[in-house]
Amino acid sequence: MELQLPELLTYRHQIHLCPNSRFIMRIDQQLTLSTLTSSINYFWKLSGEKILAIENNFDVKRGAPVFTVNGKYTARGWTEWTQGFQYGSSLLQYDAVGDKQFLDIGRRNTIERMAPHLTHNGVHDHGFNNISTYGNLLRLMKEGKIDKDDSEKNFYELALKVSGAVQAMRWTSIKDGGFIYSFNGPQSLFVDTVRSCRIVLVSDALGHVLQGENDKKISLLERAVGHLLATAKYSVFYGEGRDSYDVRGRTAHECIFNVNDGNYRCPNSQQGYSGFTTWTRGLAWAVCGFAEALEYFENIGADAFEAFINKEDLQEKLLKAAIATSDYFIEQTATDGIPYWDTGAPGLVHLGDYLNKSSDPYNDHEPIDSSAAAIAAQGLLRLGNYLQSRDKENAVRYTQAGLTIANTLLSDPYLSRATAHEGLILHSVYHRPNGWDNVPKGRNVTCEESSMWGDYHARELMLYLTKQIKKEPYYVFYRTNN
Repeated sequence: MELQLPELLTYRHQIHLCPNSRFIMRIDQQLTLSTLTSSINYFWKLSGEKILAIENNFDVKRGAPVFTVNGKYTARGWTEWTQGFQYGSSLLQYDAVGDKQFLDIGRRNTIERMAPHLTHNGVHDHGFNNISTYGNLLRLMKEGKIDKDDSEKNFYELALKVSGAVQAMRWTSIKDGGFIYSFNGPQSLFVDTVRSCRIVLVSDALGHVLQGENDKKISLLERAVGHLLATAKYSVFYGEGRDSYDVRGRTAHECIFNVNDGNYRCPNSQQGYSGFTTWTRGLAWAVCGFAEALEYFENIGADAFEAFINKEDLQEKLLKAAIATSDYFIEQTATDGIPYWDTGAPGLVHLGDYLNKSSDPYNDHEPIDSSAAAIAAQGLLRLGNYLQSRDKENAVRYTQAGLTIANTLLSDPYLSRATAHEGLILHSVYHRPNGWDNVPKGRNVTCEESSMWGDYHARELMLYLTKQIKKEPYYVFYRTNN
């Protein structure tokens, strides 16, 4: 279903949304696309300037730009998982404003630099790197925004087919299904990968299959569905007594399995504070990933699933996860929609009633993560879209929550207006436990810095809204049909 946001905003005025004590964010019920339009236009102006600054100043021999240090993008060699966001940002910019120099930057660098990511068999990040580049280029061609060229189209499609199959090869079988395992190894299920499933779905949509030993044909749709279900079951908590820290909607960054017998063992965390608290960017990946999957499966016939699951059962499970994680995000963010980096970060105790006031990126105890907000906002908007014909009251709630976050990101202190700063959205955090983030002089925690994934997902968020303002086709990642 691809309904337009204005339909829902009209309905907003027909019901009275009483404040719910579970929903801490101060959701602005008056925000509309028109009230955000001028701010979004200014966002794209700044965005173009930042893209050109990085293109002109960043030395690609150092690797991919990951996060800023004193306002300048730097590399952090780990898996180069942000390179697709760098070049994908140019493609989003072109889509939004039509300036062909950004198409040239994105297309040239995709062709020249992204090939190693297609066959990288050591990561769970294919959906991040390759949907952002090859996927966006194919989508733009399908939408008529770049000239159709069969050879170029076939190239993009082949890249996406290969990438999806390589991603699906990283498979761990468990007692009740399986999952795409993280770079930590076959015992590790990351919540992040719920959004990387897009590449597997696109590969399947293009008619591809994964061939295994003895030419066994493995369904890419079944692999993607299996991973989504494993994430919904193990990475998301529902307040059903699973353990002493089972709070509805919270997520574990990592789940550990015994690969010998396929049993789940425990929650864990790599970038969060612990396995029993919620790293908010991981939560945001879930919010966005489940909502996107629901939209995608809405357009797939039930017969495509019948060999391994009933479509209605699948949708019910994914919707349960999407709603639980979205509610928890809204409950655990500051009133302006920007969360702190982990819901159990120890320094939060010094911030008083921090959930009942606006986020404070300049506090002395724990950092904000604006990138989590940018990712989650898109998920909330997509969930609102999905629910329009099913639950209009909650559709309004999630839509207005997404718009509230977007409005905050378009304002001070989050929008990076300084020409000297290469980042677009300020106050992002990468890896707090490892101490990788820059702490400016005179500060106790990281602030005033940006991340490539945060900037990219802010652009995705604003493109989602821009397309509706311009009455263009609804923004999806799976524009694969002719």
